Parts: sequence; structure tokens; C-alpha cells
Amino acid sequence: MFYVYVLYSQKSNRYYVGLTTNIKRRLNEHNNGKNASTKAFLPWKVIYNESFDTRLEARRREKYLKTAAGRKWRKANIRPRGATE
Repeated sequence: MFYVYVLYSQKSNRYYVGLTTNIKRRLNEHNNGKNASTKAFLPWKVIYNESFDTRLEARRREKYLKTAAGRKWRKANIRPRGATE
């Protein structure tokens, strides 16, 4: 099983979209500074995820969520508590 996830950092009001086979492990990696693009904005929390049977399906969804249309969809459908915008 493959997962596409959306993280949110309340400290910086930022979002991060990623793909993994283990959300819990991946969140720990983000929060322990093992990802260069997220380590400056700790802590992160998972606010949304979707599961897929194949890596290809998950990668397509991840790529979509990173496009302008995907960001618009995220803004309309995913709102963490404490988010400002």
C-alpha cells in the first residue's frame, strides 16, 4: 500500500505533500529533521492522507496535489485547526 499525505506546520503555516509506504515512520523522519525541505519548519502533523494500491497511482496523485489546481483543491477541502490564510 502506498500513501499520499499532506503535512501542516502551524509554526510557519506551511504545507508539505509527500508519498510513502509508512506514514508514521515518514512523519517521524520529517519531525526529526531528516528531510532538508521540512526541517526548518518543525513540528509537522499529518492532516490528510489517501491510500493507493500502486506506486504509480500514488505518484500521480502526489504530483497533482503539488500543481496549482491541486493546491486549490487542498485549500478548498483540507483545513487544519489553527491554520491561517
